[in-house]
Amino acid sequence: MSINLEQAQAAVQAAHQKSIEMGVKMNIAVVDAGANLTAFIRMDDAWLGSLDISIKKAKTARFFDMPTGAIGSLSQPGGSLYNIEHSNGGLITFPGGIPIKDAQGKVIGAIGVSGSTVEDDHAVAEAGVQALAGR
Repeated sequence: MSINLEQAQAAVQAAHQKSIEMGVKMNIAVVDAGANLTAFIRMDDAWLGSLDISIKKAKTARFFDMPTGAIGSLSQPGGSLYNIEHSNGGLITFPGGIPIKDAQGKVIGAIGVSGSTVEDDHAVAEAGVQALAGR
């Protein structure tokens, strides 16, 4: 089972709305269960450099089925995943990527957000995840 286009668009829309409420300009990406880009938006004037970061956050969250911030905690010097960000063609190991699960708890995709502080990125990504929580 994988996220479908309707679900991916709903997640992006909810994250976009949260970005507007917070007054931040974001790049928002959703990948499916195979880590393939399914939906993406770049808000007007969002940082160009954050485009690739948002996609890599989504892919990283799906590759390891955990929030990117959790991977970051494990990848610090001396940590069990130190230097993991150099694998898989480059990973992002700071907050803003979150797996998306279905009603049974199976990961069906992930969302990645970039364009502000990592705290803002995570909050916007969480809004996208929550939009699908009841589906």
